[in-house]
Amino acid sequence: MRILLALLISLSLAACGKPWNNPYPKGEEGLRILYSSFSEQPKHLDPARSYSSNEYAFIAQIYEPPLQYHFLKRPYELIPLTATEVPKPRLLDAQGSPLPEGADPATVAFSEYEIRIQPGIRYQPHPAFALKPDGTPRYLELGEKDLIGVHALKDFAEIGTRELTAADHVFQIKRLAQASTHSPIAGLMAEHIDGFEDFAKRIAAEEKRPQQKGFLDLRQFEMAGVREIDRHRFSIRLKGVYPQFVYWLAMPFFAPMPWEAVRFYSQPGMEERNISLDWYPVGTGPFLLAENNPNLRMVLDRNPNFHGETYPAEGEPDDRDQGLLADAGRPLPLIDKAVHSLEKEDIPYWNKFLQGYYDTSGITSDSFDQAVRFDTGGEAGLTGAMKRKGINLTTAVTTSIMYLGFNMKDSVVGGDTERARLLRRAISIAVDYEEYIAIFANGRGLTAQGPLPPGIFGHREGDYNPHVFEKSEGRLKRRAIAEAKGLLAKAGYPDAIDSATGKPLVLYFDVAAAGPDDKSRLSWLRKQFDKLGVQLILRTTDYNRFQEKMQKGTGQMFWWGWNADYPDPENFFFLLHGPNGKVEHGGENAANYANPEFDALFDRMKNMPNGPERQAVINQMTEILRRDAPWIWGFFPKGFSLHHAWYHNVKPNLMANNTLKYKRIDPEGRREFRIQWNEPLWWPVILTLLALAALIIPAVRLHRQRERSSAR
Repeated sequence: MRILLALLISLSLAACGKPWNNPYPKGEEGLRILYSSFSEQPKHLDPARSYSSNEYAFIAQIYEPPLQYHFLKRPYELIPLTATEVPKPRLLDAQGSPLPEGADPATVAFSEYEIRIQPGIRYQPHPAFALKPDGTPRYLELGEKDLIGVHALKDFAEIGTRELTAADHVFQIKRLAQASTHSPIAGLMAEHIDGFEDFAKRIAAEEKRPQQKGFLDLRQFEMAGVREIDRHRFSIRLKGVYPQFVYWLAMPFFAPMPWEAVRFYSQPGMEERNISLDWYPVGTGPFLLAENNPNLRMVLDRNPNFHGETYPAEGEPDDRDQGLLADAGRPLPLIDKAVHSLEKEDIPYWNKFLQGYYDTSGITSDSFDQAVRFDTGGEAGLTGAMKRKGINLTTAVTTSIMYLGFNMKDSVVGGDTERARLLRRAISIAVDYEEYIAIFANGRGLTAQGPLPPGIFGHREGDYNPHVFEKSEGRLKRRAIAEAKGLLAKAGYPDAIDSATGKPLVLYFDVAAAGPDDKSRLSWLRKQFDKLGVQLILRTTDYNRFQEKMQKGTGQMFWWGWNADYPDPENFFFLLHGPNGKVEHGGENAANYANPEFDALFDRMKNMPNGPERQAVINQMTEILRRDAPWIWGFFPKGFSLHHAWYHNVKPNLMANNTLKYKRIDPEGRREFRIQWNEPLWWPVILTLLALAALIIPAVRLHRQRERSSAR
């Protein structure tokens, strides 16, 4: 009985304070730590190579390009980050003489951007900057013996820092051109930066020299269009006019890279120990990567050398009412640490969010009905269970598009004949993307009426594709299948029979499919074509084979998607620009669409400033695309996210990746909710112990009675 009583007392004491299921150390409870998760291990943390959202979640908090997007303002606005101002191009003719602003693009040979960097910005502490007493680098001439006992970056005893300079930006741009860096934007930059391609060829030749091993000091080689002016100024000269280049200055590709870091990591023995830029970034941002264990967790700590920044003091009209300006003027970052835990399964991830162990969460299909309900008007809201927990819902239409593409080089669905156009329009009516969004996206999407999503200049709210939709009693609805069948007949396929051959119309859909979800989507797609009586043959293959088909143009129809790199209509229209065709030019025009009228308007539109004149050209381009129907326009995905009441400054920013610094946590409020939501249920344990006692105590008594009898 004494043992049982002791157990009950210990259980009651343990119920006080930290919940038993808390996965984090008790000492972290009162700290300003953000807890999140990741499901896909980052492959590259080198800003010259990384081009994935799961990698940007980390490197955008560590590296700082010259510019960034304003956290609160919409439409998206570029503002300085490490630069002193947003640079404007200086237009030059072929002789290098200045041209007036707004000069005819045909007369512009070069556009030159001068970027001034704020003085006094310093890199995070790192061994690459460590110096000996005589001022020479301590760890840049290491041999194999020096690496004995070294297994991670923390094993280097000394660290250092230095100031960010313009030369670091020049060095990084040269790295983009270096073939061994494998930068995904090298091809694009070669089209625009003067001397980029020539530099790339020269460096490639240098790297092939037998005597060249390890670190190649790019500072010793000049690139015609990129130069250091002084310690805090550098310039980039572009060929012709490319107004969208300024957006690239807000991407990690153009973050500075100290030559010492590249030299440090290029030493023999480092790569074998996973000591590289892909594991240990070196930046000037508000955070540094304190722990990189992609099989368990990734931890970002506050950078002690951060140069400082303040929370914005202005935004949109309703931001103040929503509490988004409560931290105006406060120094950033507002948290001290971010812990990202690996979660491969949806259910544990969702349960930990409901228990308060993750501060924010996406919504998977399995948990959608538990979290979200739609009202009679189709507006998304939270279920009662979520509201009672104080959980908040944030939604935003993404600057992305998912579409079904036609290969315009195909002899049946492609081409610019009226017959092919009518066939594509008939299919466009039949494939009901509103139904797709409802079934496969839980309503999280907006049917696309053209290539431009909301938030991108040129998108017209309320505008629609008249070839696929019609207005009836003030409401937009998809045209009837009977009308689609009529178009099919006009195209020469009455009742889906080819009038020229008398054979049924058979079409082919190529897809890289792997899982059960793909199977249900493809089954749905086949039913859409059944409405027209068209037989759809599904050609599923692995991803590499699918990519090969796309590059060779042997596919007929396919699913594709695009996420905006920057908020400009050029970044969507270029997907249908003839000179960007995938088969002939290796570009992103997967449909291989080519229309001289559209291409001429594109060349005119891409260099125009936003305004009524540019909008008029965009309207013309959109109507041409709707008429030709190289895509079934598909839908713009809608992002849904949840966050707890203690997680503040939540506003979707679909362009910025460096928003962690703005987030604020109320750790005390979080602690109280965690205790409340994770209070252990002791009654099953107590009942079990009492039941055991009921069995054990009589047995003990009987045993003692027998012992006494034996003693007598």
